[in-house]
Amino acid sequence: MEKIVLENKTILVTGAAGFIGSNLVKRLLKDVKGATIVGIDNLNDYYDVRLKEYRLEELESLADSIGSAKQGDKMGHFVFIKGDIANRDTIDNLFSKYQPQVVVNLAAQAGVRYSITNPDAYIQSNMIGFYNILEACRHRSTYARSHGENSVEHLIYASSSSVYGGNKKVPFSTDDRVDNPVSLYAATKKSNELFAHCYSKLYDIPTTGLRFFTVYGPAGRPDMAYFGFTDKLLRGETIKIFNYGNCRRDFTFVDDIVEGIMRVMQGAPERKTGEDGLPVPPYAVYNIGGGQPENLLDFVQILQEELIRAGVLPKNYDFEAHKELVPMQPGDVPTTYADAAALERDFGFTPKITLREGLRKFAEWYYDFYVKQ
Repeated sequence: MEKIVLENKTILVTGAAGFIGSNLVKRLLKDVKGATIVGIDNLNDYYDVRLKEYRLEELESLADSIGSAKQGDKMGHFVFIKGDIANRDTIDNLFSKYQPQVVVNLAAQAGVRYSITNPDAYIQSNMIGFYNILEACRHRSTYARSHGENSVEHLIYASSSSVYGGNKKVPFSTDDRVDNPVSLYAATKKSNELFAHCYSKLYDIPTTGLRFFTVYGPAGRPDMAYFGFTDKLLRGETIKIFNYGNCRRDFTFVDDIVEGIMRVMQGAPERKTGEDGLPVPPYAVYNIGGGQPENLLDFVQILQEELIRAGVLPKNYDFEAHKELVPMQPGDVPTTYADAAALERDFGFTPKITLREGLRKFAEWYYDFYVKQ
């Protein structure tokens, strides 16, 4: 493994106004000295744009508080660009201007069910967008090597536990075959891994894919179950619990995801030459998951207790009257369960935040953001 020093580097984070992206930028601003963080996001309306604006405001406030220059100034700690990674000119211009040395691609069209009804969004963002990032990394690295400049040292990108599809073997290991996706979203994420392997092999670009397992936390995505359940319960609506509650999810709190990303950013797959004289692809894929799948009914029980504790819902709320057990929906899977042994082996990290701790933080944030106001 090749050690990557983040201090005083230019780091590109795509999807910087997204749930994981904004939390990663926040951590980088706090912990990495002298770094210029370049964030890009198209701020699309897949979900409430106010949440994305809220996350951005937090980042800009943090950047200001640590003496950052204002938005758009290259010498500042945080530079935000409103743009779409699916636009080739936007990405090429960004790479030309800022010359990032570490790239974290978190921009993507998320959601399994949305991919069934809106496939175009997934092809544009997850396929073309990622291809644009890879091409920019390639051209930047080729130019930099021939001109004695800094090349792209490491590309980290978001994959997903969805690539495991309906695999029966658990826990899910990165050694498992993942050739049978059950949603277009999963297929695009698997394609990202294939693209990355190809570019690592052909152009000697170190790439690491991270398969995230059900990420949750404050200011998360409203299309995720914990967030959607809370919205509906607050409105007095009924929540649907799929597969009659016989689902298990490996929930991973966002701070654990960010810790994992931070560690992986600093350890790139080593460049080597094979027996054929050609580069052995500096390529890796890891799971980041809690390693402790929770039953959906237990999850709902903890969520309701924490919503009451935080004051989001009254103490006498009748949950039984607002729950409905229904069949599995298309594209979904009954179980996600991460084998994160490789992450522990190579980076000394395993997610540690319990579901109750994480849902408590979410419930407290939700009260402040939605109820208190």
